[in-house]
Amino acid sequence: MNNRNITQGNKEISIGISACLLGAKVRFDGGHKRDRYINDLLSQHFRFVPFCPEVAIGMPTPREPIRLVDEQGNIRAVGTRDASQDFTVQLTGYGAKVADSIDTLCGFVFKKDSPSCGMERVKVYVDNRMPERKGRGLFAAQIMQRHPLLPVEEEGRLNDPVLRENFINRVFVFSRWKELQHVGITKAALIDFHTRHKYLLLAHNQQAYRQLGRILASMKDYDLSTLAQQYIERVMAILKKRASRKTHVNVLQHLVGFLRPKLNNYDRVEMLDTINAYARGEYPLIVPITLLKHHFRCNPHPFVDRQVYLDPHPRAMMLRNTI
Repeated sequence: MNNRNITQGNKEISIGISACLLGAKVRFDGGHKRDRYINDLLSQHFRFVPFCPEVAIGMPTPREPIRLVDEQGNIRAVGTRDASQDFTVQLTGYGAKVADSIDTLCGFVFKKDSPSCGMERVKVYVDNRMPERKGRGLFAAQIMQRHPLLPVEEEGRLNDPVLRENFINRVFVFSRWKELQHVGITKAALIDFHTRHKYLLLAHNQQAYRQLGRILASMKDYDLSTLAQQYIERVMAILKKRASRKTHVNVLQHLVGFLRPKLNNYDRVEMLDTINAYARGEYPLIVPITLLKHHFRCNPHPFVDRQVYLDPHPRAMMLRNTI
């Protein structure tokens, strides 16, 4: 396939990250939380931009740890031993400052459980009761609130193959959208973006994809910039929903339809058997995808050749080998 319109790895794609995950000794105990997967594999494909909110606001290393407390509905970040040490305003202000300067980022990886960087389920203390996992780090909250379309994830969740593929998939889609914004969004370019992402979106939500199509069909009735913003908001929301084996099978079967006039009976049966084996969980997604790509190399189709679905991220990342 001549599918070169799909990003195959680009170190210019920038992702924000909690600095301790890269090995920076910025933790409260003077240590780090270096993540092997992030440093050994993801760093080959992305440029990481590190942030440590605590150090940035002037806290020393090592230092007294902080925690989130709920004071009559107000979440605050205070010292674990000296609750009079309150860093709420500083952490929130730094988060807002960073949020105003990261328009070039295409994703963010946060440190889980951190009172500054935790994305979700951070411990919140109320009086003398057991803490509840209902909080979000104050720095992370500002980033996520001010950049709702930005793909975000925690390093712990990246150990889940499905969540990992979903996050990186969204990063590449968001990067392609930013490239489109850079060159200038036109009606033709917007329709082209939608067309190239057809089967990727169908794998996540078939009904939502069709709704997007109806929106674009009425493009003449809307201001283009407003329509484009509504469009990408819906796209990123669709992609947050994890694709299932069932939805992938539906897309694979659609793609086989382009090959039916070209395949002999043996190849057609093999293709369908492979898809069915994937549906039963006997193969990872990469197996039917690889067989499909083989047949499309032998029988190229101009529409399929431009589909992001078959090459949404670099092959070397092996993201579809485990889902």
